[in-house]
This record gives sequence, C-alpha cells and structure tokens, in this order.
Amino acid sequence: MASELVIDVAGLTKGFNSYERPVDRLMQGMANLAGRVKGSRKPAEAGKDNVFWALDGVTFTVTKGETVGIIGRNGSGKSTLLQIVCQTLSPTGGTVEVNGRVAALLELGSGFEPEYTGRENVYLNAQLHGLTHRQVDERLADIIAFADIGEFIDQPVKTYSSGMFVRLAFAVIAHVDADILVVDEALAVGDAFFNQKCLRFMSKFRETGTILFVSHDTSTIKRFCSRVIWIDHGRIVREGPPDEVSEAYLQAYYDVPAKEPALAEPSSAAAREAAAPAALAADERMERINASVFRNDIEVMLFEPQAASFGRGDARIIAVELVDEEDVPLAWVVGGEAVTLRITAEIHEPIDAPIVGFFLNDPIGQPLFGDNTYLTYRGKRLTGGEGDVVVARFRFVMPILPEGDYSINAAIAEGTQENHVQLHWIHDALQLRSRASSVAHHLIGLPSLRASVSTQRSQTTS
Repeated sequence: MASELVIDVAGLTKGFNSYERPVDRLMQGMANLAGRVKGSRKPAEAGKDNVFWALDGVTFTVTKGETVGIIGRNGSGKSTLLQIVCQTLSPTGGTVEVNGRVAALLELGSGFEPEYTGRENVYLNAQLHGLTHRQVDERLADIIAFADIGEFIDQPVKTYSSGMFVRLAFAVIAHVDADILVVDEALAVGDAFFNQKCLRFMSKFRETGTILFVSHDTSTIKRFCSRVIWIDHGRIVREGPPDEVSEAYLQAYYDVPAKEPALAEPSSAAAREAAAPAALAADERMERINASVFRNDIEVMLFEPQAASFGRGDARIIAVELVDEEDVPLAWVVGGEAVTLRITAEIHEPIDAPIVGFFLNDPIGQPLFGDNTYLTYRGKRLTGGEGDVVVARFRFVMPILPEGDYSINAAIAEGTQENHVQLHWIHDALQLRSRASSVAHHLIGLPSLRASVSTQRSQTTS
C-alpha cells in the first residue's frame, strides 16, 4: 500500500515587496486599493528588483507518520514556509496541499489575545484549532495541568513571560486531536523541565501522527526526525537522512579556508635541532581548567517527588541525590570529579529481584549514559518486603557537561535485564544545571586519564 500523502508542496514561492522610501509603500497601497475597486483580488506587484524572495521554488512531500526536520540559517525561509503550510500566510506562487488537522506552534503569542486571561485564551486557541466549546470544557483540566503555570492561568496573557506563553500554547496543541504537528523553534525559550515534557509528548505523537519541526539544534533533529530538509536563501539545498544532511549543514556553516600546509622538511640546521625529541608534556589540563572560568560547575537541584512518573506501584522512589564520600547530599559538583548517585526506594508490596537504575539526559531529553544494579547481584537472590527500603549507589566520574540544564531519570523494576516490569519510573527526578564548561561542541567531555604530546627527530640528513 502506498504511503498516504499529508503535505504536498510544489514550486512554492513567496516574495515580499521592499521599499526605498515611505512614499513608495503608500503608492503601492493606493495601487492595491485601485485594483480592488476594479474587482481584482491580486495585489499590485512591485518591480522584480524591489521584491525579496523568501522562498524560491520549494518542492517536497511529507507522508503520514514521518517526522521531517527543517534546518537552515536565520533568514533562510524556514518560518515563512511553515506559515504557508499552516495557511496563516499566502504564497506568491506554487501550491500547498495539506490533508489533515494541523496544530501549530509558530511565532510566540500567535493566536492569543493579550487582554484575555490564559483560561480565556485556551478556549479561543483551541476553537481556532477545531475543537468545540464542549470539547474544550472536557479537556480544560488536562490543558491547565500540562501548562503548569499555576494562578497565572487567570491573569491576562500580556503579563506572561515568553516561557509561560510557550507552556500554554503547547498545552493547547497537545490536546486538539491533530493529525499534523508543526513546531517552529518555540521550545528554545522554555525551561528544561517543560522542554523535556514537550519532547516526550512529541515522541508519543509521532507514533500515530506527522511532525514538521524547525530547529537550529542538529542533535534534536538527528534524534527525532526520519528525514531532514536543509533550506538556504529560500531554496532546498539538500534533503535526506538526518545524519547526512545535518553533517553537511554544519560543515557548510562552520567552513573556513584551509591554511597552507607546513613544509615537510626543516629549512635549516637550527630548525632541525629544534625538531629533536622534546620532553613528554604532562596532562595538566584539568588542574588548569579547574583554576579558570571554564571549571565545569554543576548545580544540583532538590529531588522532585511530584515529577511525572509511571509504574505498577509496588515500590516508589522517595529520594534521588548526588552525595559525597561521607554520604552527604551535594548542592553542586564539578565535571571531571568522582561522585555517587544515591537512589532510595520504598517497597509497598513484596517484590522479588528488584532492579534500580538511572539515565542522565541532556537538555533535549536525549539519554547520555546510565546504569542499573542487575549485574551487581545476578545469580544471587535479592528480595524486598512491604515497608523495606532499597538504597542503590552508583559511583562514577561526572562527565564535563556543556552549559545547559540536564536531568536524571530514576527507576525501580522487578525481574531481569531482558524481562522486567517497571514498578516506578520517575522522569526528571533530579535537575542539574551546568553553569560553565570547557566543552562547547560535543554532548559531553570525558577527562582523559593521560594526554601527552611529543615531537620526533627528523630522519632527513643535511
């Protein structure tokens, strides 16, 4: 059976008139008015030299169930494309066909009335997305709980921060029964906890729906998307698998002219003498980094027992902490140093073979690393009775984390590594905030046990 087409974009163009003088804009408006008086709906066109083409012959299709990422520099035409797909902007040329209900998160605050309260805007925005007043009534409690903005739900949205805008807007589109989800970089202004909630929703949504997703974060694009479209100056540069397109985009983005290669042979006896073997340079980077502004200070938040969770309920995690060698909870740690993660769970029903584990997630919810206790006691019998407390400790070197917000998911299960039942899995149980870092372009940094550099004497004879 052929894949069902949900978005068909063919030869799409969009031009915006530009004006050198204010009077030119006035004259254009008068020409448009004259055209409407004569019965023409098409606006008068400026000269070709006065038109900025935001999109120029864009053609692509999206089938049901795909998650398509769109990447490109600022001003490349990404947002214009999404607005036309969502029919909030008309194209200059070409066609766009969309089959299914679209839920869109575009410009911050779009679809909201500033003077209305958050509650009133939920009704307004949800009905714009096709829900009836009764359907909004039925879902209102879930929408408010998802947004989690407290008493501000009854305050005018003109008093909202950008993060609160995103919370409310995403909460609405998450409950409108859409077939197609369109998101335009809006999550960049949200906090880490809410962003990860949104990314979990998007992960579930893509099981049955279609997503069109704009982001500058190529790691998010690689994780979520099945295909990527790279746009530059209003045209599609490349389209294909996320890894290939993202790597090509980054190479073009950071491309710089190569330096002239160094001479293979020293040009003088003095130079050859300088090329003699040097003493091995010891790795003093961590010592120097920790004495500089690049020291990876990581703030540790308090355990969040009310964070989103699931499980059968035979046990419940009651504490997740980073502790020192004396088992004292830490308020901050330094990347590159040894720490212990302590997870405490309370048993509510007798269980056999409990397994405790964790994941450290990056700012977009991508698991960086994790571990569990199964192999610790494999082959031995470990049980827990009602009222017992299970304490698991994991000792490891904290990676050097790029600046941003991170979180630890913790879980307790029953069974084996391959076959188990989750008793309690808690998302974002412990929040970490990396304030400064020597790592900028990788997911994490791992302190080397030793790094060295030396030079070798040239074998060339004079």
